[in-house]
Amino acid sequence: MPMTSRSRFVTFWSVLALFLAVRFAAAQEPPIVLKASTLLDGKGKVLHNTIIVVAGGKIARVGGNVPKSALTYDLTRLTVLPGWIDVHVHPTWHFDANGRLAGVPPGPTGENEPKQQTALAGAANSWKMLAAGFTTVQSLGSPLDKDLKDAIDRQGLPGPRILTSLEPIFGRGDATGTPDELRAIVQQHAKDGADVIKVFASGSIREGGKPTLSQEQLDAICGEAKKAGLRTVVHAYGPSVRMASQAGCTEIEHGLYATEGDLGFLAEHGTYFDPQAGLVIQNYLDNKARYLGFGNYTETAFETMRKVLPEFQQLFRQAITTRGLKVIFGTDAVAGAHGRNAEEFIYRVQTCGQEPMDAMVSANSLAAEALGLQNRTGSIAPGLDADIIALDGDPLKDITVVRHVVFVMRGGRIFVNQVTGQAK
Repeated sequence: MPMTSRSRFVTFWSVLALFLAVRFAAAQEPPIVLKASTLLDGKGKVLHNTIIVVAGGKIARVGGNVPKSALTYDLTRLTVLPGWIDVHVHPTWHFDANGRLAGVPPGPTGENEPKQQTALAGAANSWKMLAAGFTTVQSLGSPLDKDLKDAIDRQGLPGPRILTSLEPIFGRGDATGTPDELRAIVQQHAKDGADVIKVFASGSIREGGKPTLSQEQLDAICGEAKKAGLRTVVHAYGPSVRMASQAGCTEIEHGLYATEGDLGFLAEHGTYFDPQAGLVIQNYLDNKARYLGFGNYTETAFETMRKVLPEFQQLFRQAITTRGLKVIFGTDAVAGAHGRNAEEFIYRVQTCGQEPMDAMVSANSLAAEALGLQNRTGSIAPGLDADIIALDGDPLKDITVVRHVVFVMRGGRIFVNQVTGQAK
């Protein structure tokens, strides 16, 4: 039966009333209080015997009295800190049903399998990282990230906040393009919704890591990105490290074969540096049978990775002793590493000698600063998003407790809660 004008009018107001009632009910939700006996604030300070009040997805205050009608979670036997930030991940990389690297050739981004399959793997990997305490990640190179990010932000899919470069810009020597052509690529990335520009200024370490972009080309890419209000993250080895910093690029990844002078140059220019201390290469070595035979994953390449692992660790030691150098936390998590991101902390502290507090800060306020999110996350402070985790143990005394994340809140929403008897 056709709907009359009166029935349409009644239906409209009924729906509107229901919508307003739901919004009003949400607005009336009681605040959440997290009680902590040991709280790391994300900036290097330890607070004791305090509370965090969360309201509307934000940190309302730290300390003071417990508000009336608050829902209280007792985390006093745990260590509470901001959710971690991993500045270099690849969520869509995964192993297929046969246990082999999926989607290659030409690259592990899902070309040789249905898009839906890759998207599901990306969703699963995102959940693994969130459950492991990583409430923000930066994905550096996948065209499917836009859909994944939207599903998390808009549709409520459980996962960390994702910043993405979408497709990276690959340097291929003289064939890469003119400065004007590279500027046009940056402009297109900005139109497509990229949060950051990822640049390969060197080849893979499996192929020797030789420079693939000139200074003029790097100047064009990073200069255009800055005009567009975008950061730049550069995969660089050897000479490309200083070249990228000189071009005004924001962040350098990997950096093997950088000299002491190069690291000092990064520090002087305020360039963020993300050298990996162990997880990514060890993950490759542990999963050799799953990668071997795809692209440049050859027997020779695996032998190269085995040999350079100690060199990466020595570079990391040199980086953390370079005065003023901003060393941030990134894992380059690929297939096999998602959800195990925190293992990188253990390599950095136990193998390379980084102070545990410095390791935590590198994945909290310093990483947030590198991503331009310091006014949103990375610290426990009023007005920031309530991205908060808790560990069963004290990482300042035993770094291996980063494996024991028992409470995860992102934006005021609790996703992991393994604490019993906590809500009152």
